[in-house]
Amino acid sequence: MSDLSLSDSCKVAVIAALEREVWAFVKNWPTVRHSYDNRDFKFFENVGTVVVCGGIGPDAARRAAEAAIDIYHPLVLISAGFAGALNPALEVGHTFTARHVIDALDGSRSDSGSGRGVLLSFSDIADVEQKAKLGVAYGADAVDMEAAAVARSAEAHGIKFLACKVISDTSRAALPPITQFVGSDGKFHVLKFLSYVALRPWLWGKVRRLASDSALAARRLGAALSEASQAHEAEQVVSR
Repeated sequence: MSDLSLSDSCKVAVIAALEREVWAFVKNWPTVRHSYDNRDFKFFENVGTVVVCGGIGPDAARRAAEAAIDIYHPLVLISAGFAGALNPALEVGHTFTARHVIDALDGSRSDSGSGRGVLLSFSDIADVEQKAKLGVAYGADAVDMEAAAVARSAEAHGIKFLACKVISDTSRAALPPITQFVGSDGKFHVLKFLSYVALRPWLWGKVRRLASDSALAARRLGAALSEASQAHEAEQVVSR
């Protein structure tokens, strides 16, 4: 375990669900493990930025955000990762920083003060029919599961918040069943999922498409996060 020297200079903390979402951003970064609230977290550290992948869903995102805040004291908290398109015009690989984040659970809305568009945080992985209904009901452009929880943590601690997302599936994309392989801790059980798919050849095409689209989305998100973190590090230097 490293010392906590980065905690004295961290400007940006990025909260993601899974490592495959941010691998293009954190590849070759050193890692360190810290415990918070009786849970173990792996952090990727690089100069003034730290990344933690807390798992899928709002509870996992909240725990990861609180851990990053307590250990690293960031000035900016970014919810980053994949999102499903609700706007039919958005294609796989489209990156955006949402101006507004809506929590579908209670209708609350967070305004980041910058960016464009509306991101909706929903309690489940939306299918095609749900995407159509959510887009109309909330006027949102895309849907994820974690951003609203991260926004709430940032607001509670008086930290600037951003939602930096990339479209990993279009409004027309039918995904293979994923939700049932997400544990209560937010972890995705890959081997169980692959075992399930292996016995169902009609899902193979969807899984191949998902893998291809996810790889493209991760590369695009990595570039967007690099730009965002550098911009905010520079902003803090100028403001001092």
